[in-house]
Parts: sequence; C-alpha cells; structure tokens
Amino acid sequence: MRRALLAWLYKLFPFDLKGDCLVPPARDGIRISCIINFYGRLDLLAGILHSLAQQQFDKERFEVILVEDRNGTEAGRRMADEFGKYLQTVYLPLDRNFGRMGYSRNYGLNRSRGDVILFLDDDTVIQQDDFLAILDEVFGQDREIDAAVPHGHASYALIDGKYDHHDPYFMTSRCTAYRRRALADLGGFMDHFVGQEDVEFVIRFLMAGKRCENAPRLNYFHPPLLVANFRKPKAVGYSFYQLKSKYPPITWIITVFNCARHAPLYLLPFRRCREMGRFGIGFLAGVLVSLFKKEGFQYN
Repeated sequence: MRRALLAWLYKLFPFDLKGDCLVPPARDGIRISCIINFYGRLDLLAGILHSLAQQQFDKERFEVILVEDRNGTEAGRRMADEFGKYLQTVYLPLDRNFGRMGYSRNYGLNRSRGDVILFLDDDTVIQQDDFLAILDEVFGQDREIDAAVPHGHASYALIDGKYDHHDPYFMTSRCTAYRRRALADLGGFMDHFVGQEDVEFVIRFLMAGKRCENAPRLNYFHPPLLVANFRKPKAVGYSFYQLKSKYPPITWIITVFNCARHAPLYLLPFRRCREMGRFGIGFLAGVLVSLFKKEGFQYN
C-alpha cells in the first residue's frame, strides 16, 4: 500500500529524487561494505565489531567503515586500529556538519568500495556468524532486488519484557543492506538531516520504484524506540521542514503529517505507544517552530 501510494504521488507531483552524495563505483574486489557511524559508546561499538570479526566470510571481500563524529577521538582511532588486525577497517573522522546523520552516512558511503552497502548502528547486535555470507547469497540469488531488510528484534526485551516491541522489517540504517547502484541512482541521503535520514531516503527509494525484499534468514537485535526528551524529535522535525524547498507542497504536507501521526498515541498507557507519541509530539513541534520562527535545532 505504501509503495503504491508513494509511486502514485510521485507520478502526480514529480521532483528531483537525488540526494547529496556522489556514490563512486565499486572497486578493489570488495563485495560488502559495512558502514557504522558513531561517537563515543565504544563499549557498544566493540560488540558489533566483534560480531563482524567472527563472520564466516572472506575477510578480503568485505570492509568495515567507521565514521566518528566531531573530528573523531583517539580512543575511537585506537579501537579501529585494534580491530584492523582482524578486519579491513577504514577509520574516518567526520570533518564537518557534526551531529548531522545524513552527512555522516554520506561521508562513509562516498568512501566505500563494496557492491553491497550494509548500514549498521553502533548498538546493533548480530549473533549470526554467517550473517554476511547469507546477505551475499540474498543479493546473488536475485539480481533485481535493490535492498534487503533483515528481521529485527528488540534487544532490551532480553532483559525486560516490557520493551518487547520492535518493527520486525523496517528499512532503517540500524541494519539494512542496499545494492550500490540503487544508492548511486538516488544520490544517497540528504546531508542536512539530524536523524531519520533513512526514513526520508526510503520515501525517495519507493517513489523511484526500487525493490526491497525482507530477509527472514537474517536476524539482528536493536534497542526499541526510546525518547528521553524532545530535543532529537524537534531536530528531526526541523530536518523534514527543510524539505519544503525540495518536495512538492502536497508531498511535503503528506510527509509531515505521516511522520507526526503517532502524536495522539502519547495519551495511551502502553509503553510503545507513549514512546511513539512523544516522538510525534516533538517532531510536530520542530516543524511548527520552524514554520513560524525559522529556527534550527542542534542535537549532539
């Protein structure tokens, strides 16, 4: 339904679907590029790097690109060097646009070399040691697919059942793989996005008629949506506000209302509903403040 609606909307109101990244061709025989964007939280980062180091996949055929915000840190560089003994690691201290995940994702994407790009968060957990081998097989079996979405699980649910909520198949940069050609066709992400840059990318992805498949043989764990305050949702709202100059007016309005649709859920007693509702309220506040005061938000 969502795919059909977006395709119909784009047919009626076409616009330039290109993002802000120049994606170079694949090179050097690398099959999979794993891109991880982080700052601090090295204990979490070590977990996902350890999982990648245990993969039953030719180490010469995949690379791990580590993009660290705010010009990087010595601790981050040391960790990259340490895991470089077991992985092909590329450490990239972010040069500017700190706190903007769209630019950070593009920064790693522009320097990647693989045919397949796997975006990961530093707090993503992978327990399968054949994860990359299966991913390679998924893209090899069907050369028409543009993206593969593994099955997601809520990692906090392992400790406390009340956090057992997670969208099982959601195209998010916490764990989604794309064929390079699709990312090149769409120009990657929008640089100015503070967060939810993957949500905006998926809008253009589906409007372009790209094909995504769920991959139930692949599994990962990730914390569910937890919204501690309104700072990040407001900053995301401002990011979407800035699409006014790119999207046709009707498309922009529908996109904003869709992103804010969960705001009323804050009134419900269930944990998941309240978290989604809190995000929706903060997002809408960010858009409205931007409309009337033209203020931006910084989230670090």
